[in-house]
This record gives sequence, C-alpha cells and structure tokens, in this order.
Amino acid sequence: MAARGERSMSELEKNNKPRRDQQNPDESELLTVPDGWKEPQFTREDNPRGLLEESSFATLFPKYREAYLKECWPLVQKALGETFINATLDLIEGSVTVSTTKKTFDPYAIIRARDLIKLLARSVPFEQAVRILQDNVACDIIKIGTLVRNRERFVKRRQRLIGPKGSTLKALELLTNCYVLVQGNTVSALGPYSGLKEVRKVVLETMKNIHPIYNIKTLMIKRELANDPDLRTQSWDRFLPNFRRKSLSKRQKPKKKKVKKEYTPFPPPQLESQIDRELASGEFFLRESEKRRRKMKEIKVKQAEALSRKQEERKKAFIPPKEKPAEKKTKKASTVDQLDIQAIKEKVKKAKNKKLGAPPPQRAAPPADRKKKTT
Repeated sequence: MAARGERSMSELEKNNKPRRDQQNPDESELLTVPDGWKEPQFTREDNPRGLLEESSFATLFPKYREAYLKECWPLVQKALGETFINATLDLIEGSVTVSTTKKTFDPYAIIRARDLIKLLARSVPFEQAVRILQDNVACDIIKIGTLVRNRERFVKRRQRLIGPKGSTLKALELLTNCYVLVQGNTVSALGPYSGLKEVRKVVLETMKNIHPIYNIKTLMIKRELANDPDLRTQSWDRFLPNFRRKSLSKRQKPKKKKVKKEYTPFPPPQLESQIDRELASGEFFLRESEKRRRKMKEIKVKQAEALSRKQEERKKAFIPPKEKPAEKKTKKASTVDQLDIQAIKEKVKKAKNKKLGAPPPQRAAPPADRKKKTT
C-alpha cells in the first residue's frame, strides 16, 4: 500500500509541474500591450440602472474668455448632451458648472466634463478641448508660476519653451502626439497618457534651466527605437545621449574682505558732545571775546595756507620746462655723393657747340683748294 501511495504522489507531482509553468508565463508578456488593442467602449448595457447620486463640478474663467464661451456654448452643450451631462454658464459670477442627470450611465463622464471646462477656462480652443471626451485622451494642467522666483528669468524660460515662432512647442507636439498651450502661469497639455508624461518632464526641466532641445533629441531617438520590434524588450540606455552639465567657474571672491568684529554684549561708547570737548580743552571757561579771537586766528591761519597753495599753483605755469641739450649732427660727405665737376664742364661745352634740330657744322676747306676752283 505504501509503494502504491508513493507512486501516485510522484505521478501527481509530474502532472502538476507543467500546469504551474502554464499558469505563470513571462512577466514581459503580461506587461506589454498587444498591437492594435482597443478597450471596448462603455455603453448603457454596462450600467443600465444609471448613477445613484448627482455630482457636479464648477470652475471660474477670466473676463477675456467671456465672449468666446458665449459663442461656443451651444457646441459645448451639444457635446456634453451625448453623455447626458448638464452644463450651465453663469456670466454674472464668471463660472461654469457641469452636473450629472438621471439619464447619465457613464460614471467617468462627469470627470471628463470637468476637464473640458477647465481647458476652456485656460484658453484652449473648443476644437481641441472637446477631444477630452474620447476614451484614449487625457489632459494635464502644469503650474509653472511658482517654479522660478525672478520674474524676468521666468519669462525667458517660458519663451524658451515656446521657441522662435513656436518651433520648439511644435516639435514637442509632433513627438508626443499632444496639444500643448502655454498660457500665463500654466501649461495645458491634451493627448495620450504616455505623451502627457513626456510633456510634463520637458516643461519642468525647462523651468529648471535645462534647454528643451536635449529632451527633444532623446524623444526623437526613442521614437526610432520603438519602431524596431527586436529592441522593445532591451534597455535603450546605450542609444540615448548622456548630456552632462558644464561645471561653471567658481564665484569670484572679493578683493577686500570685511573682517567681522568680535561680539561684545556691551553697547558702543557714547560720542563726545561739543560741550564735552570744550570742557576737556578749557574753552568752556573762557570769555566770549577770547573765544572769538581764537576762532579768528584759526580762520586766518587757514586762509594763509590756502593763499600760499594758490600762489604756488600760479607760479607753476611760468616755470619753463627743462630742454634737452642740442646735439650737432655733422655728417661727412660720402665719396659716392661727390660730384665729378670736370665731367659736368665737358658736357656743358658740348651742349653749347651743338644746335638743337640743326645738322652738324661743316669744316672750312683749305686755301689751296679754293684757288684751283677759281682757275
């Protein structure tokens, strides 16, 4: 009996082992969403009895949004009416209220309606804000007003997020498939959940003085890597760029260091008054006439010193400056520069004998030749 029992136990263990392997598949397969997966839409058949209690949300909007909300309010009511949500616009108080009705069957519809009125109050156009009513779309309103203390620095970083002619914001929208609007002290984002996560990261790092172009580069690389099915389960750290912060130079120390005085619990000594000085010097006991004489003497001494200074300054203008001794420069005539006088005289004689533009003079014939010609 014991042998039969051992055999049966061993057979059961063998049969149970493959069942455990079938029940516990790989965790990566459980975490990955299959391609083309879509959640089934929530219909009235899922909740035929409706909601037990009524719930409502309200939000305020600025004065400049009043005209736009008046125009698009019929479209808002029509969009919310499909999910049986009631919406009211109060222009006196400047508020928008949404509430459920007895016909409302989707419990999450009121949350989407709340997000819709929030986006409309934050200057998001109705064409984009109405997308929040879809199942695969969410919104995120990021508050950036308190992240930077200095107002000028805050404006510069906010403009850096927008980029020249909105180019940086447009690139972020294309990479994350989200609609992003920078308005005042908030950034409104609308799109899929994965894109909203990246938008929040980029916005917060931009306000911490990290340029958005670095995050945009990493998003572009991630987008290319996601298309490769072999790399989906691998780590992407080797492909992503690692941007390091530049170590800024140390703060320059001041040349003059202020030396702190030692702390003493006693107050500083009281300053002497004019009467105390006169008592110390003995002037207090003198007559008024003697005091005047002393004052006049002091004034005359000061005047004499000032006069002597002015005279010295005037005399300085008449003092001639020191001149350097003149040096006689005697240069010997070089042999090259010496003129050949004899050669010049000969040239002048030749020039006198010649006549410009006339043939050279003929020599006179001897006298014997003349007699022959006459005969």
